[in-house]
Amino acid sequence: MNKSTNNNDTINKLRTHILTSIPTLTHAELQDEWWLLGTSGCHLCTIAEQLLTNFQAVQPVTYQHIDIANFDETLMMQFATTIPVLLTKTQRLNYPFSVLDLQRLVEEHNNY
Repeated sequence: MNKSTNNNDTINKLRTHILTSIPTLTHAELQDEWWLLGTSGCHLCTIAEQLLTNFQAVQPVTYQHIDIANFDETLMMQFATTIPVLLTKTQRLNYPFSVLDLQRLVEEHNNY
């Protein structure tokens, strides 16, 4: 699994920063979802989204696609060379990731 630093405090700060960058994400139902960070025209982002869609056929996960082009420049540059990135409430998963990696995220979420 290709992860970056994954302590809860770091992930919480990152998600909070994203929420303040995109006010439409402040709805409570979106805060619990997985977030797929990417942008239009990114072929790896399309592949990651297809993987997530296929994974949803066997696991009831929900995710929100978030376009990093809507971020402030500093935040956008933080992800510009690493997208697609999947963020859960507790984990950051950089691409490439597999169905097995997604299953581990579900298991970790269930144990959280």
